[in-house]
Amino acid sequence: MPVEVETDPKFEIGHVLFIDIVGYSKLLIDEQRASLDALNQVVRNTAQFRAQEAAGRLMKIPTGDGMALVFYNSPGTPVECALEISRALKRHPELRVRMGVHSGPLSGVTDVNQQANIAGAGINMAQRVMDCGDAGHILLSRHVAEDLEHSAQWKPYLHELGECEVKHRVRVSVVNFYTNDAGNRELPSKIKRWRDEQAAGARTAGAKRRRKIAVIGAVLILAVMACLAPLIAHRLASQRAGASTLIAEKSIAVLPFANLSADQENAVFTDGIQDEILTNLAKVADLKVISRTSVQQYRSNAARNLREIAHTLGVAHVLEGSVQRVGNRVRVSAQLIDAQTDAHVWAEHYDRELADVFEIQTQIAQAIAEQLRVRLSPDENAALRERATADFQAYDYYLRANELTFSVIIDNTHAKEKLTEALRLLDEATRRDPNFLLAYCRAAQAHLSFYWYGFDRTPARLSLADSAIQKALSLQPGSGWAHLARAWYFYQGLTDYQRARSELAFAQRTFPNNPDVFSLIGFIDRREGRWDESTQNLGRAVELDPLNLSRLQQLSSSYHLLRRYEDEAAINDRAITVAPRDIGTRQVRSQLDLDARADTRALHATLATILSEGPSAAETIADGLLTCALCERDRAAAERALAAIPSDGIALSNLQYPRSFAEGLVARSFADPVRAQAAFASARAEQEKIVVEQPHYAPALGVLGLIDAGLGHKQEALREGQRACELLPVSKDALEGADLVANLSLIYAWTGEKDRALEQLAKAAQIPGNLSYGLLKLHPQWDSLRGDPRFGKIVAPLAPKH
Repeated sequence: MPVEVETDPKFEIGHVLFIDIVGYSKLLIDEQRASLDALNQVVRNTAQFRAQEAAGRLMKIPTGDGMALVFYNSPGTPVECALEISRALKRHPELRVRMGVHSGPLSGVTDVNQQANIAGAGINMAQRVMDCGDAGHILLSRHVAEDLEHSAQWKPYLHELGECEVKHRVRVSVVNFYTNDAGNRELPSKIKRWRDEQAAGARTAGAKRRRKIAVIGAVLILAVMACLAPLIAHRLASQRAGASTLIAEKSIAVLPFANLSADQENAVFTDGIQDEILTNLAKVADLKVISRTSVQQYRSNAARNLREIAHTLGVAHVLEGSVQRVGNRVRVSAQLIDAQTDAHVWAEHYDRELADVFEIQTQIAQAIAEQLRVRLSPDENAALRERATADFQAYDYYLRANELTFSVIIDNTHAKEKLTEALRLLDEATRRDPNFLLAYCRAAQAHLSFYWYGFDRTPARLSLADSAIQKALSLQPGSGWAHLARAWYFYQGLTDYQRARSELAFAQRTFPNNPDVFSLIGFIDRREGRWDESTQNLGRAVELDPLNLSRLQQLSSSYHLLRRYEDEAAINDRAITVAPRDIGTRQVRSQLDLDARADTRALHATLATILSEGPSAAETIADGLLTCALCERDRAAAERALAAIPSDGIALSNLQYPRSFAEGLVARSFADPVRAQAAFASARAEQEKIVVEQPHYAPALGVLGLIDAGLGHKQEALREGQRACELLPVSKDALEGADLVANLSLIYAWTGEKDRALEQLAKAAQIPGNLSYGLLKLHPQWDSLRGDPRFGKIVAPLAPKH
């Protein structure tokens, strides 16, 4: 659906992606037509183009040798689109394309054909920026780069180039944007010539300038001394003003409220008030609200540096408060602070009956919306006034259950016990108030967590989750909470991604800024092989919840599967700043050199450091210890790794194996067939029970196939490995399906089917997955293929690019 363009002189900020074909005028007419057709097809197939066109927020302007695309939501959108185009163009080496991005004012005009068109400084500058580049370049204006450089998603790929002179002696400041698989890292030839000309001019003028300096030096010194103070003050003021524009004015972090009650058990009640205010604000589409997980890190009562907190979270405002509960009364204080100036924008104190706490939460949210000049729609106004329950005791049960389920997200230690207690509390809440919709939704999610974590993967558990959701929908069919719970049900319980998407569409109307919604969309995108959309949605979830380690790890995981190791390293580095002691993140970060460059040194050193901090960590890093030992062909280290593997098994490349399989793998790798046979036999007995209980669970069947391959049961192994791929093909699940493709290749290799193994391995190497250059180069499980020249040809494209 095209954007309606007003033809009066009203201006709107647009984010422009200007694209042209380099050398277009030198092509024959037929070549020009074919090139434009191919470029149009590439552009139209990008996720950003499709999404913004469907939303009616995209203007498309043909320019003869290319096009200009105008987006209206954020400066990151044209950059994301440029990345998609750059990656797609790798399949079209005949298309030599350059791109430029700028954000600026645009106005509707009517062209000579009486068609709606666009004019303004925004589109002119985008073309000038593009004109500075060569084929393959994605160049950004300095203005756009400043908007993006405070986001970890973009900052690593921004490379300052300085000024470039274009037509009419106009100078523009440009930034080169490139990643390891998109863009052009070379210095643009136009900028190189500009620098050479500047240097030559400087040398010619040097002698004259030195003579003049001797004469006027004293005068300059006096002038500088006289002007220095006001200039510095002006510069600092400008910097402060500039910094404030980089962060959206309508953005807020609701920090944990202080519990001033004499009874410290009221801490849960205090957290509940903060959480409800945050949740209410997150229902407002025009307001960026940081998620609870990120703000909870500032729970400490120590003095807070609000400016630093706001900068870390990427917001302009901070809400602080306190809660004091005495008997049947509650006193809530709240203050809204401009984090750039530390000025108090608004403050209020509420001293009410305990039953009025819900009204207090609503009034605070409405006051903040008013202070930040957020225009509320009628639906948003109604959503802010919704009450969870009229029964305060039921609400208390709900808050305690909510705290338990939240803690499972942060740390799943004792998750089963926490979820069991949460369900008991939620049953109490709905017993007191049978119309408590939120309690039913939270109960459904707790049941789904039981199923997802593997504590109870029975149809009965899914039925309990579905019953809770149906009860919530019967109370309020349009509830965003109920539709969000149902989306998780379809995703985690039934793997029905299309119906999960439909439910999310309902939920997003209520929660336009809920990071859980963006995370779940990203998970579904990833399972469906929509990798660009997945990283974008997972990145949006991180933006709304920047200190949530789990969200950072999920984004890192996507980059790993895409083999975008530089991007993965950047996100892992950020995750380590959030949780410096997190063992899993440190291990994953150090394993990058193994995967990308077949270098085990960083992983070896990190694992040794972790073990030196406490031997109990060995179980947590058992997979890393085993992989490192096998890739280094260190038998003693491999035996130590086996001792660290817990009794419930080990995950290798996202597939779960019995502990005895790992023992068989080590024995096979070091040519100990007797021990390998005994270990694989034990593993088979254990794995077969799982397959009998869950005959259609593809990952379990694939693991059984590899165990049978280790035992020499060729026909069984081939049947099981092939059946696993049929049950869960890549087209159905791009995540686990890719692991099963690599697993089948290994089954073929272990059973002597070399041709079929290499054919399957070639497929696995061409799709996103855990298969890496380092594992193929070093891991002994691929030894039977390693001498074949076809194996080398499969590995070569995965080698690091210098």
